This record gives sequence, C-alpha cells and structure tokens, in this order.
Amino acid sequence: MKENNFFAMLSRMKYINRWGLMRNTITENIAEHSLDVAVIAHGLATISNLYFDGKVDAERVAVIALFHDTTEIITGDMPTPIKYYAPEIKNAYKDVETQAAKKLVTGLPKEMRDVYRDILLPDGEEKELHKFVKAADKISAYIKCIEEKRMGNADFEKAERATLEAVKAMNMKEVDYFLDNFMNAYSLTLDEQA
Repeated sequence: MKENNFFAMLSRMKYINRWGLMRNTITENIAEHSLDVAVIAHGLATISNLYFDGKVDAERVAVIALFHDTTEIITGDMPTPIKYYAPEIKNAYKDVETQAAKKLVTGLPKEMRDVYRDILLPDGEEKELHKFVKAADKISAYIKCIEEKRMGNADFEKAERATLEAVKAMNMKEVDYFLDNFMNAYSLTLDEQA
C-alpha cells in the first residue's frame, strides 16, 4: 500500500454498503454506520460514568468506534450469518481483519503509525473499551431493523427479534439503560419527537 494513502482509503468507507443479504429500503454504508456506532458508544460510556460509577474514557471509546469497521474497505462487509457460521470462519475472518488493519496502517507516515495501530489493533486495557463499541454496533443494527420495519420492510422482522436478543444477552447495565431510556424515540416520527 502506498505511503500516505490512509485517509484517502478511509474516505472509501462510503462505498461499502451493509446488509448485503437483505432487501433494504434505505441503503447504509459503513461510513454512516461508523458515525452511528461512535455516537452510541460514546453514549454508553457516558452512561457508565454517570450512572454506574464507571471510569471509562468516553472520547477514546468514540474514536475506536469511529474506526471499528475500517478494515471492511479491504475485506468488504461480510454478512453476520456467514461471519459467525462456524468458529473456523470467525477465526479466519478475524485474521483477515487483522491483516487488513496492518495494511491500512502502512498507508501512514512512520511517525503516525503507532497512534492508528492502537486504534485499529487495540490490546490490553483498550480491549475493555471494545465492549462498548460491540454493544453500540449491535444497538445500531437493532435501530436499522426498526427503521426498515417502519418503512414496511418485513424482511427485517426476524433480524429485529434476533438482534434485540443479542443486545440484551450482552448483560450490560449501560445497554439496558440505553434501551429503557432512548430506544422508544427511534420508533417515533419526526413530528412525534418534536
């Protein structure tokens, strides 16, 4: 990969669409999705700090979330049912994602690589922050299902139920708080929210 092309590569996130196996009424690309996940992850970390005595760096969580799907510029968006079909596939895909992240980082000047390597390939304490990103990712998928159903797309009915189950199964008090206090608004029209 050519040096100094990192940001140009990231700008291509807008070309990678999600939900490839589903009929969508509204397309969603990974750039849009990453912003949603960053906003929600920041919210979850803030909820942790304000209501559950957390000591979470909400801004760091937001940055990690913003970059969480950048490897899909290289790998594409693999549908969840395929990605998690078998442990061998999941592990192989994780290896591919790791290689893609390393490849992206080479598109930076050497002095900047460590900063972005830590974001794209976190270790140690940073991995603890990923639970907020993973939860936000699942909540974002749940919101997508709600939006599609509101548009009359019955293809997302089963996905909505399964995604909500996965969100609740995370057993995070921050997630429960978010669901109890913020999710109802996603079912309202703009006029109902105003």
